[in-house]
Amino acid sequence: MHRWLTRWAPLAIAACGALLPPAPAAAAEGYPDKPVTLVVPTAPAGGTDTIARVMADALGRRLGQSFVVDNRPGANGILGVEAGARAAPDGYRLLFTYAASVAVNPSLYRKLPFDPQKDLVPIAQVGRGGNLLLVRKDLPVRTLQEFVDYAKARPDKLSYCSWGAGSGGHLAMESLKKQAGIVMVHVPYKGSSPCVNDLMGGQVDAAFADTSSTVEIVRAGRLKALANSGPSRLPMLPDVPTMTEAGFPFRNYAWYGLFAPAKTPPAVVAKLNAAVNAALQEPAVVQRLRELNFTDLPQTTPEQFAATIAQDLRDWAALVKSIGLQLE
Repeated sequence: MHRWLTRWAPLAIAACGALLPPAPAAAAEGYPDKPVTLVVPTAPAGGTDTIARVMADALGRRLGQSFVVDNRPGANGILGVEAGARAAPDGYRLLFTYAASVAVNPSLYRKLPFDPQKDLVPIAQVGRGGNLLLVRKDLPVRTLQEFVDYAKARPDKLSYCSWGAGSGGHLAMESLKKQAGIVMVHVPYKGSSPCVNDLMGGQVDAAFADTSSTVEIVRAGRLKALANSGPSRLPMLPDVPTMTEAGFPFRNYAWYGLFAPAKTPPAVVAKLNAAVNAALQEPAVVQRLRELNFTDLPQTTPEQFAATIAQDLRDWAALVKSIGLQLE
């Protein structure tokens, strides 16, 4: 019996080992060996979709497989984020989304079909920026401080628009209102374009709006830009200060990010993180993101990205609570 065990034990151990799941490092060795889907919780052609496709192309070149965008718009990003969170945790169906969908929505809605910190694994942050504070061209102000003074002298007389209740533009203006002690009327729209169009038409007085679609409007003199809520000045509008430079600190920047469902193998997450960070150093990718007015392209680990999300969740929750905003 002893000789039988001595002779066959190594083979038995090897056979048992073949039945065990692969070690985490081994799980990423051949990954990806088929196309990968990026779920995007917005409609095609918007800012999130555009940046997702830039990254999908870069990741496909780096990892040797197609990265295909699957647009799942609706419910302020909730439908798409849920689809990403409920995917199989194998690295073949990922989520590419914007900050508010995971950092703001948990404070806005009484109940969500996902928990961003339990159901998603942060892979890498993609960019960091902000929105422009815009006013109609005939408003008699030139700086953010002049705008604040003008609004203070006219409580409830000025209006501002956003692309919806609870949107980034809405909450950014509420943050400014709270800091500056001003009162303005909020006019929510169903998108950024109609908000900006009415601002140009003089139906409303101010708005926070995305930089990619408004820089040329500002340069053409059709609107005035008073400040940028991002961390750095825009190269295309170098004379427009950040809100912090103008005396009204703002630190909850807009960003995009890549996520995996919970329980995705850590080695797969690490491989994707390395690929994203490498792509963010490619000259062509950097140039394209600069064209979309991203001023900062930080290289983040999954842990650093998770810390950013945790801080944003706390900060936005405090602001949402302070203004008493709740959506169903």
